[in-house]
Amino acid sequence: MMRSEFETLQKRLPRVGQTVRSKKYGTLWRVMGKSEAWQQTGDDPKTSEPRMVPAIYLSYWRIKEGAVPGVGKMMGYLYTLYDNTFETNWEIVE
Repeated sequence: MMRSEFETLQKRLPRVGQTVRSKKYGTLWRVMGKSEAWQQTGDDPKTSEPRMVPAIYLSYWRIKEGAVPGVGKMMGYLYTLYDNTFETNWEIVE
């Protein structure tokens, strides 16, 4: 079951090397890394055991003319099937 959740999430997100645009600022960013991870959610109310859901971590580098890739501003975010933060904040350019 978890493998299919990772695969579904992978299809929603850009590939490494693709360029995305911030919807808020209009800045361009390149996807530099992509890895599978786990996002902790609220503890199970019955057992108090921690719960985790599959997630994908994307790292971004801000494209700046004349700058070498990977040098300069970088950031990363964790995305799950249960949020729409990628679609809300980014658009795939290429």
